[in-house]
Amino acid sequence: MEDDGTVFTSSSSSSSSSLSSSSSQWKYDVFLSFSGEDTRKGFTDHLYACLIEKGLITFRDDPKLEQGKSIAPELLKAIGESWCSIIVFSKKYAFSSWSLDELVEILDQQKERGHKIFPIFYNVEPRELRKQTGSVEEAFAEHEKRYNQDKTRRWRDALLEASCITGWELKDRYESEFIRDVIRVISKMLCQTYSSVCNDLVGINSRLVKLRDKICFKKDDVRVVGICGMGGIGKTTLARVVYNQMSGYFEGKCFLASVREVAMKSGLVSLQKQLLSVLLPGQDFQFFSVEEGIEIIRRRLRHKRVLIVIDDADNMQHFKCLAEKRDWFGLGSRIIITSRDEHLLLHSYGVDDVYKPTTLDDSEALRLLSLKAFKSDTPKDDFISLSESVVKYAGGLPLALEVLGSFLCGRGAAQWRSAIDRLKSEPNSTILNCLQISFDGLTDTEKNIFLDIVHFFKGQDRDFVTKILDGCGYYPDIGLDVLIERSLITVEYNEIGMHDLLEEMGRNIVRQKSPNEPGKRCRLSEESDVYQVLTQNSGTEAIEGMVINSTIGYKEQNETFTLRADAFLKMKKLRLLMVHGLLKSCDLTYLSNELRLFEWPGCPLKSLPRDFQPDNLVALLLPDSCIKQLWNRDRLLNKLKFLDLQGSRKLIRTPDFTRAEILESSNLEGCTNLVHVHPSITFLPKLKLLNLRNCTSLKSLATKIRMESLETFVLSSCSNLRRFPEITGEMKCLLELYLDGTSIKELPSSFEHLSNLKVLNLSGCSKLENLPDFTMIENLESLNLQGCTSLLDVHPSISVLPKLKLLNLRNCTSLRSLSTNIGMESLETLILSGCKDLRRFPEITGKMERLLELHLDGTSIEELPSSIGNLSSLQVLNLSGCSVFEILPPSFPQWICRKGCRVLLSSQNHMLSKKSLNSMALRLPRLSGLSTLRELNISGRNLCEGAIPSDICCLSSLRTLTLSDNNFASLPTNLCQLSKLYLLELADCKKLETLPQLPSSIIAVGLDGCASLEIVPNPTKAYTTSDKIHYYGVNCFNLAANDNALRMLKGHLKIVVNARQTFDIIIPGSEIFEWFSHQSEECSVMIPNLQNDIQWMGFSLCCALVPTSNNVAWRGEVIECTIKIHFEGFACEIPTAGYSFNSKSGQISEDHLWLRYLPRDILDNFLKHQSGQYEISQSGDWIRSCIGIEILFETLGIGTKVNKCGARLVYPSDLEDLDPTMEQPSKKRKKYD
Repeated sequence: MEDDGTVFTSSSSSSSSSLSSSSSQWKYDVFLSFSGEDTRKGFTDHLYACLIEKGLITFRDDPKLEQGKSIAPELLKAIGESWCSIIVFSKKYAFSSWSLDELVEILDQQKERGHKIFPIFYNVEPRELRKQTGSVEEAFAEHEKRYNQDKTRRWRDALLEASCITGWELKDRYESEFIRDVIRVISKMLCQTYSSVCNDLVGINSRLVKLRDKICFKKDDVRVVGICGMGGIGKTTLARVVYNQMSGYFEGKCFLASVREVAMKSGLVSLQKQLLSVLLPGQDFQFFSVEEGIEIIRRRLRHKRVLIVIDDADNMQHFKCLAEKRDWFGLGSRIIITSRDEHLLLHSYGVDDVYKPTTLDDSEALRLLSLKAFKSDTPKDDFISLSESVVKYAGGLPLALEVLGSFLCGRGAAQWRSAIDRLKSEPNSTILNCLQISFDGLTDTEKNIFLDIVHFFKGQDRDFVTKILDGCGYYPDIGLDVLIERSLITVEYNEIGMHDLLEEMGRNIVRQKSPNEPGKRCRLSEESDVYQVLTQNSGTEAIEGMVINSTIGYKEQNETFTLRADAFLKMKKLRLLMVHGLLKSCDLTYLSNELRLFEWPGCPLKSLPRDFQPDNLVALLLPDSCIKQLWNRDRLLNKLKFLDLQGSRKLIRTPDFTRAEILESSNLEGCTNLVHVHPSITFLPKLKLLNLRNCTSLKSLATKIRMESLETFVLSSCSNLRRFPEITGEMKCLLELYLDGTSIKELPSSFEHLSNLKVLNLSGCSKLENLPDFTMIENLESLNLQGCTSLLDVHPSISVLPKLKLLNLRNCTSLRSLSTNIGMESLETLILSGCKDLRRFPEITGKMERLLELHLDGTSIEELPSSIGNLSSLQVLNLSGCSVFEILPPSFPQWICRKGCRVLLSSQNHMLSKKSLNSMALRLPRLSGLSTLRELNISGRNLCEGAIPSDICCLSSLRTLTLSDNNFASLPTNLCQLSKLYLLELADCKKLETLPQLPSSIIAVGLDGCASLEIVPNPTKAYTTSDKIHYYGVNCFNLAANDNALRMLKGHLKIVVNARQTFDIIIPGSEIFEWFSHQSEECSVMIPNLQNDIQWMGFSLCCALVPTSNNVAWRGEVIECTIKIHFEGFACEIPTAGYSFNSKSGQISEDHLWLRYLPRDILDNFLKHQSGQYEISQSGDWIRSCIGIEILFETLGIGTKVNKCGARLVYPSDLEDLDPTMEQPSKKRKKYD
């Protein structure tokens, strides 16, 4: 069995340490107690044979033992080592003193450790034993002659007690059927025992559920399932658990452990014999070839429902000789295979499904470590931080946690720290040996790939790494797949990753090749090793890869390290060189011609060494370098795929790319001194990305381009580029073209060759005067012409592009017209904002059902066509600043966005002019047709009482409703039916007197400046959208006069306390209410003596805000609230969300109160997640050691200060007693006129 067979640990310190040893609490499943005189060669022998056949480990005494007079010690020991006893009561049972001694011991074991007892009454009735008549009476008559009274009394009591235990009576049943029933019941109970054992194993249950789902035990087919994962992850453990739990439901079971090792030592035939001898016990199988074994397995097991586990298979022959064909086994059979090789399982073995167990999460890992190290579920207080360091090192790998936990058990904190430090340079050999099994099974090429990833490519893009490794001749397409299938690496979102311990294993493999001389190792990435090699000039030809970090040597020299000119002179086989960060360097005189990857961000070199031949170079990555030119003369670049010189501001010219025929990516962004790009780059057949963004000195490209593989071409902010080259031939791969910020005046007619272009950005091309025909560019999805101030018109072909989703013409100030008709069926956003000379909007032909946003603000459009009604999905129509806008069509419910009015709806039967909008009191039309509307803004429209229709409740998708600066006194009562509304803004509605019941989805209500408001209703049911609810009531003087602040707080408490939500309100006021039991004349208040007070659910807070001078606008003022929890000797600060004033109500000269409720969950959750400081297993445990809670208020700004505050704990009893009526403050309140 591989090492990961013992990885999940019992949660009970008295339980076994691992699943594989969970059954080691007993050596035998069954102890047989019987009278040898009348049942040994008959019933008991048949029972024993069936027990063995079912795989139950059974103890039956040796007949030779009975020759003695006293019971053999071996028998008493066997009883203690058995899970249960089957007692076969027969006519002669009571005559055997041995049997009676066994019975006494069995009953004692039942009392002491829950030993199970299963009586069988074979040709004897229980009442005969209870009354002790008949043969029992005769037996005891003889015993009382030979043994003392005390002994016979114990025997009689034992017989009486055992006869009262429910068992089986044979009577007139067939013995074979009777025995099968007995064993079936015992097997199921034994499986349930295994289940209860595994319930105590850390992290096992969730993984078992997923595994059992894949095994599908209830189906009658023959099913093969694999368990795959890295070494130490728990594959064997999971297989053993399932095997133990489910084996009772099969006619035969066999767990073939450590198949790889057994096959290597003893051969495949020995595995076949082991399988047959377990599934067909009592038979002697004599064969000597695998083929004979296969034939016997097929013939003898094809009608038998079996459960087989093949553990740690790593070869096709393992499966082929044991379970190659499903028809070798009876219906309902299950074969479970554990392996590190997913490809082997899926493609060689052809399993029906594969389960891949995951590593333990942090809480599971900490618990497993604690069980091993401390024999408890949690670490000792002084070891919490140390334990978390070990957990982090183990990375959730069960084997590592078990090994390290066992090693550290019983050691002191100093020894723990020393061991943790030692792991960094000297990893645990037990863990690494287990992990290295997978590495040892790789080919040399696959090993090289793995070691390269360990040292250089962990966390990098798979495609990039593949091309580098391919340049090294490592065949990475197949090699990476093998590493993935063997669980040595992972690929998620195309990023290569691996477990930290596998990385450590790889580093250790390289380190052990030359433990004391790093210069003779093949790969160097450890900072200390690299420093030693470079300072001692001890590099050799053995070095193939090196990573140099910017911090190298800093500890030794306390200054930036300087590379010598001949630093790499001895490294003739250097393939991979990665320099991270800024280093000083002399001009290098040598680089290996074997280099495949040269990466040095911020490279200080002005050029590469003169004799460097980049024939093998795959990637040259020198962003932000000081390079002026790469080399003086042409070089062979026939392997170069990646060139990155981004931000190399001193670069004045690029090399000749003629011989770089497979170059795929060239990034020259920000090379601001680059005047000329060699024309050869524009004809590279494999180039996919060409980025020249912000090459501000670049004046021209080649006159012609033909890059047939190009996908992305970036010329953004090349402000001196005046001409785009002619396109010769097809460039069907080009998807994105960025010309924004250039000085291009026109695009060539050959632009039509870009037939698959999806994104074209011409924004900021202020000199662009016209556009070509886009008819052939039918795949275009985004066209950005924003700020093309010289553009007079748009080619009509654009208006019918079938796939166009975004057309942005914002601030095209010279644009006078679009085409007469538009019909872009895929268009989602059309922006014409700021096109001040645009007077006419085209007719909409066909359906434009996908258009969501139409921005016409700042145009001179005089009217909209009636066909605007075809825009059935329109959500935003922006007409802000349309200074000469006259008429809206009567056929369409309008959304008009003016200043302060994002969406305005006009009557369908009424023509509205700009003049009428400003002068008349509006009444909104019916709203029932706008069920998809999400945002409605009707601020400052002089809406009076009754202007808002009652069918506003039909806006079922409405999220935000802004009605600020209007003149109504009330709102429709059915506002509560807006089930998705979360923001209601009513600022400066000075005549508003009451609010209706609000929907439970509400999060924030803006009431600033609602001077007439007197009543805000309390909620009737829990808020559903958020855990925070806010009411803003700055300058709501009538609301303050009626003491509504405290009434509102109390009214909301019953709702928010039970829902564990936060509630805030800002309202005029200056005195803290008496209801707040803890008060202070400063900006902080303390709630003391909480150690024995655990019933409170949260706390209510209040602070008084005072202007520091008259007529201060509080816009931008922020008030913060911090909770400080005091413990013995230290305190913990918990910041909570504050309040930021953004009132538009003018000057604020009066005091205001900020009232809020905070649930205790905020504190519980914060403390639970404090790394290394607090260990809280249940909510509220921290209170027992808490001295007190301090609440601190602080203002940020110059306009306000806090001059007093209060707090009160809220208990469940408070919710019953709450009377949200008016309360008097603790002092006389200030009056408001």
